[in-house]
Formats: sequence, structure tokens, C-alpha cells
Amino acid sequence: MDLVNATSTEIVHRSGSNLAFALAVLPKSKRDDMRVFYAFCRVVDDLADEPGLSDEVREKGLLRWRTLIRGEASDFRPGIETEMVELQRRRDLDASELEAIVDGVETDLTPRDFETREDLMQYCYLVASAVGLVSIRLFGAEEPASREYAEQLGYALQWTNIMRDVGEDAEEDRVFLPLEDLVRFGLSKEDILGGQPDRACFERLMKHESQVAREFYARAVAALPEGDRKSMRSAELMRRIYFRILEEMESDGYRVFEKRYRLTKPRMIAEFLRAKFLA
Repeated sequence: MDLVNATSTEIVHRSGSNLAFALAVLPKSKRDDMRVFYAFCRVVDDLADEPGLSDEVREKGLLRWRTLIRGEASDFRPGIETEMVELQRRRDLDASELEAIVDGVETDLTPRDFETREDLMQYCYLVASAVGLVSIRLFGAEEPASREYAEQLGYALQWTNIMRDVGEDAEEDRVFLPLEDLVRFGLSKEDILGGQPDRACFERLMKHESQVAREFYARAVAALPEGDRKSMRSAELMRRIYFRILEEMESDGYRVFEKRYRLTKPRMIAEFLRAKFLA
């Protein structure tokens, strides 16, 4: 798909992700705004990940988005550029939070290791928590505590995602888990990249990462103010989906080198209906 001129509707339709699924529980006006924002996130992420793009195209594409976010351009192309600029102006979205998302994507252009939990949390803030902070504004959050909810949920979702994708990332010569944790449980980066780490050591490592993720989920739940609970139904759907994925990994012994964990279609439908009508 043309990354420059595609509309938000075309981009979301192509994605098929859990986040796109979660948008369906929103009222139409919020759903339309979130569709544009999600499409923006997808486009900038594709600039880093889409195969076949040159470094020059990637760098110019991200710089273009920085220029748009900062209000330094007026020649908006039809499609997602025009839609996103209009959304940012109409909903008064924080330019620094939008640019943090671009910062996160840009870090993937020059892959690096994460030595500590704090290092990985900084990355998670850029690629996930910043997305959440923009999203809650579009959802209609009114309570200041919802910002803490969004930040902690971003850590939780991204940590779960990193755990689920250990095998796939290793095939791309990437390790996102904190290196200090690998050492703590008797493993090395090379063990992960080789795809066959010592089973007992790896399971202990992943149990530790599960506990870290669970702490983030718990903090998110504790931070969500009652007054914003209804507005956060889409975010809560994402929380339940990813928490279920975490539970699936835990009960299955973290076989992330052999399979990709996802919820069954009946479970997804059940969670959707709960968010749509009961949450």
C-alpha cells in the first residue's frame, strides 16, 4: 500500500490488529477519530518496519511527520496526512506526545540492546504509553488519574507483546528483553538469538517477565478512575485481550519459539461483547 496517500480507512482495514478490533466498541465519533490516529501510528511504524524501503525513504518519511506534527508544513497530501493534521488541530493533541511516538519508531531504525528494565521501560513509553496518552484524550478522559492508567497500561501491553514475540524477534536478530534479566537467569543474548535456550533457565526468565507485566497491569487497574471507566472501554478491551494472552503463555510454558500466542475467535468475540455492552 502507498504509505503516503492512503486514507485512514484503507490503512486500518489492512492492519487487522487487536487495536483496530478494539476501536469497534467506541461510539462513531470517537471511533472515527481513533481510526485516524491509529492509521498515523501504523504509517510511522511501517516506515521503520516495511520491507524494501531504503534508509533515506524511512528517514525522510519520519522527518516529514515531525514537520507536520510541529505545524511546520502547509502542503498536506490527501489521505492520512490531511486527516491527521485536521485531527491534531481539532482535538488539540499534544505535539510532544505525538512526536514521542515518532521517536519510538525511529529507535527501531538503529536497533540496540536494553541493558536494564528501566532502559526497556523508556522504549515502551515511546512506542506504547505515548500512544495511550493520546488515545485517552480521544476517548474523552476527564480525570487526571487516567494519564497514569494509560502510561502503566502501555508498559503492560508492550511487555506482553515483547514476551510473545521473543521467537519472531530472534529471527530478526533482535532481543528486547533486558540483558540484565538474561544474565540473572543464566542466559545470554546469543542463547535467545539461537532459538534454543536452556528450557529451565528460559522458563524462569519468562516467569520473571510475567511478574513484571502483571505489576504493570495491576497499577493500570488501580489507577483507572471510576469517572472515566466508561470512556476507557476500548482500552480495557485491549487490557483484557493482552492479559489473556499473557495467561496463555504462562499456562503453556512460554513456547514462544514454537508458536505465536493469540486468542481464539470465540474468546475475542466474547471480550468484544463484554466491552461493547457490559463494561
